[in-house]
Amino acid sequence: MVRLVLVLGDQLTPGVAALKAADKARDVVVMAEVMGEGTSVPHHPQKIALILAAMRKFALGLEAEGWRVAYSRLDDPENSQTITGEVLRRAAEFGAGDVLATKPGEWRLLRDLEELPLTVTVLEDDRFIASDAEFAEWAAGRKQLRMEWFYRDMRRKTGLMMDGDKPAGGQWNFDHDNRKPAKADLLRPRPRDATPDAVVEDVLALVEARFPHFGRLRPFRWATDRAGALAALAEFVADRLPRFGDEQDAMLEGEAFLSHALISPYLNLGLLLPLEVCEAVEAAWKAGRVPIQAAEGFIRQIIGWREFVRGIWALEGPGYLTRNALGHSRALPAVFWGGETRMACMKAAVGQTRDLAYAHHIQRLMVTGNFALLAGVDPGAVHEWYLSVYIDAFEWVEAPNTLGMSQFADGGVLGSKPYVSSGAYIDRMSDHCGACAYKVKVKVGEGACPFNLLYWHFLDRHRERFRSNPRMGQMYRVWDGMEAGHREAVLAGAARVLERLDGGEVV
Repeated sequence: MVRLVLVLGDQLTPGVAALKAADKARDVVVMAEVMGEGTSVPHHPQKIALILAAMRKFALGLEAEGWRVAYSRLDDPENSQTITGEVLRRAAEFGAGDVLATKPGEWRLLRDLEELPLTVTVLEDDRFIASDAEFAEWAAGRKQLRMEWFYRDMRRKTGLMMDGDKPAGGQWNFDHDNRKPAKADLLRPRPRDATPDAVVEDVLALVEARFPHFGRLRPFRWATDRAGALAALAEFVADRLPRFGDEQDAMLEGEAFLSHALISPYLNLGLLLPLEVCEAVEAAWKAGRVPIQAAEGFIRQIIGWREFVRGIWALEGPGYLTRNALGHSRALPAVFWGGETRMACMKAAVGQTRDLAYAHHIQRLMVTGNFALLAGVDPGAVHEWYLSVYIDAFEWVEAPNTLGMSQFADGGVLGSKPYVSSGAYIDRMSDHCGACAYKVKVKVGEGACPFNLLYWHFLDRHRERFRSNPRMGQMYRVWDGMEAGHREAVLAGAARVLERLDGGEVV
């Protein structure tokens, strides 16, 4: 009997588990563009366009390889507009009672599949280097889950940048050689934009008509097939990887890309695989084209951090999405949706996000995420925003990064302390502060940077939780050493900032 083989929009890999387990001569591949997935959150138009165009091209590739593909376009009149609705429709059409699926990267979708009145076999997504069971075994019995120790095990497992059983260069990471502050000489060749073809243009027109979400659709710069993704990887390795380590935390006004890879959308869609990406980087290092600190820093992000957050997502389960350890409840400020602001760093990060559906990890963590955490914004709202606006955001990777690393909503599962800072960090790593309406050196009173005020307010209101944290004790000693009148003025200034946020005023 025929089986349905479900392929989702972020499973665009010929060797994905459901396809590997299928019979090309008998089974039918089901792929569907559905409004329900495009509006589960208000996804950025460029994200929707990338996924739909890549799906269409992937389906054509499967057909060329001899697969029978039942593909539903968003504007097909019979489209039921949900994944499960399309599976049921195709099951009736082909007389199928069995479905093969690769584990989705969203708990919502997994639940929906498991509730189908069909025999659904959900296979593990083996495109990841560490399986769910392997990560759970690694995590079992540990008091704290720290990426560094997991990363070392992944290095040993893959053999990447290893010299026998020792790390290449005699150390596991080279952070001390990386992450230099922003300087004008950091500018590298701008990544080349992909040229939209007829498939992409059709999708762009469809998205323009159907999804009036936050974010600009054009110009659309992203590759939408494996060949384009491989070209983007090769360009990064040749042009920007040599200085990737230096620039990975830097921010420059008007320079969105610096030496970042811009391949995370392709990895998260399945157009590239994590091991092949790391092997390309390792090969460039072995050939002497890339310094060890750049190669190691990049590989750590892939087989270390990316795999680690996927493991956390799978281990913690759907309840992780509702965590709010700090009890934050403030509504997401209008600035996150492009509202007016006097803060240069927030204006730059949100504006770039609107225009490109992209911002690098420090803009997300230490600008927008830091501001939301300091202001006490509801982490669920922050999670939904990040999932909505970034082209590489899928729940399995976005939720742990946002709820755990950025907002500390998981209470320390992902990190030992919250990632909070005053304006000094942003000033050190960027050139935003020089042209800002606020003065980063001003700690209190008129013109004081909101990050300065809110930083101490955050520490003060969460004192009972964090004062014994060994990584935060020094800052509490600094706070306690300030003159009482100064502390009162700081807290009063922070309260005014929060009142203005709550009242919809410009901050």
